[in-house]
Amino acid sequence: MHMNAGVRQGIVPDPSLTLEHEGSRAGALLALGVIVAILAAYHETTWSMISTWARSDTFAHGFLIFPFSGYLIWGQRRHLATLSARPNPKVLFVLAILGFSWLLGTLASVQVFAQFMVIAMISAAVWAILGNRMAWALAFPLAYLLLAVPFGDAFIPPLINFTADFTVTALQLTGIPVYREGSFFTIPSGNWSVVEACSGLRYLIASFTLGTLYAYLTYRSLTRRLIFIALSLIVPILANGIRAYLIVMTGHLSDMQLAVGIDHLIYGWIFFGFVMLVLFWIGSFWREDENRFDGARFTAPVSTGNNRGPESDSMQGDSASIRTIFTAVAVLAIAIIWPIYAELLERKSSYGTEEVEIHIFDTSGKWQESPEFLSDWKPIYMGSTAQFLRNYRSNGQSVDLYISYYRDQKQGAELINSENLLVPGKESKWHEAGEDMRSIFLGSQEEVVKQNRLRSSSAALLVWRWYWIGGEETANPYWAKLMLARNKLLGRGDDAAELIVATRYEDSVDEAASVLQDFITDKMPAITGALRNAADR
Repeated sequence: MHMNAGVRQGIVPDPSLTLEHEGSRAGALLALGVIVAILAAYHETTWSMISTWARSDTFAHGFLIFPFSGYLIWGQRRHLATLSARPNPKVLFVLAILGFSWLLGTLASVQVFAQFMVIAMISAAVWAILGNRMAWALAFPLAYLLLAVPFGDAFIPPLINFTADFTVTALQLTGIPVYREGSFFTIPSGNWSVVEACSGLRYLIASFTLGTLYAYLTYRSLTRRLIFIALSLIVPILANGIRAYLIVMTGHLSDMQLAVGIDHLIYGWIFFGFVMLVLFWIGSFWREDENRFDGARFTAPVSTGNNRGPESDSMQGDSASIRTIFTAVAVLAIAIIWPIYAELLERKSSYGTEEVEIHIFDTSGKWQESPEFLSDWKPIYMGSTAQFLRNYRSNGQSVDLYISYYRDQKQGAELINSENLLVPGKESKWHEAGEDMRSIFLGSQEEVVKQNRLRSSSAALLVWRWYWIGGEETANPYWAKLMLARNKLLGRGDDAAELIVATRYEDSVDEAASVLQDFITDKMPAITGALRNAADR
């Protein structure tokens, strides 16, 4: 009786909903398969992320990002079940742009950029296959995947500078005299330096990763989420400055017996953990515990059953499935073409095992080669194809010239790499006293180069350095990477070099700068000619 009455009143679930839900489930499985295929097609980029997670404590959290994102998606499964998959082929254009961007990043050996593009392609693939409504519902879990990219090394220098500034200022306010030179400073009880491990990058990344997740799970208001995420960035930077100050004070007050070894890192993590607990505790006072989705949104709509029949629903379901499959195939085709093209370009630009030799011939005779260098300092460049190291003297002036030449560049053997260093580290007796940019004349053109001041206990060096990329000069590493990608894309190869000139200075760098400018004015034509000859071989 009740069943028949219900049928007459039209209060039965719409058969099309079952088809839509089944289509959504099939679309989700198809999207998952496409994601796996993309990660496999870009296996070198994928593996570069995994290997970084495995070897670096700073980025070990990357192993957790995909599981966290999957958990967030699983938590929305009831809401997602009410949505239908409606493919959006227009997103294929976005996918193509991301693929081309990955190609540029790969050709330029900008690993982190290529990694970002692969992760972004995953989001674009889901968007294209499942459609706008599904993509919007999954926006945060998909965006959270970007945190899997081991990114942040570029922030180390400014973080080191901020920590040094904060620590020195705090010490001076405490009444302790400080002599500072770059990231090194001296107080009456001993010498200190802010190195990479003290930059606070680990704290910053850990705080941002946890803080973003906490904000999403705890708040519903976008304003509150953004405020807490901003705090998760600001608080660890300030906390790291306080941590560094407390460590120096501990060492100072203990006569350099405490907080001068591995124990200061342990103290740092304990302090950071306490700070984050306080941050989350304060944030909990403004939490919003209501359900993310209204109960009505979990309730499947009902149909009067008067507009469509089962056959029409079935036809529409079949049509949607065909569109989903077609879109998924198009996504795979567009995604896979770029690594294939990159491989073809790499083979085309490869020079094999041909050796590179640099010979500088100068007929002017003003600067004469000398067997003795200015000092025992030498830059460290990994995997260079050829190196040229000479000292030149003229009228009592002395200049060291260093050229690191690269061809067939790849990860670990590339011109612009964080492993290429002016000063090897805290074990070296040399340290960097400062870095800025300086305008000089390279031949007839004015260019901006990097200027570094290096010091040891017995000498001070003024260093200028810039890049030579297939006949063009720049000191900007990002522009240099783009030039490398362009040259390889156009089949011009990837020959490039970094040029470094150095001379001694005393109190002022102006006189030393004049010496370097005279050397470059006299020798640049011969140096440029030697590099072009090496590139043509």
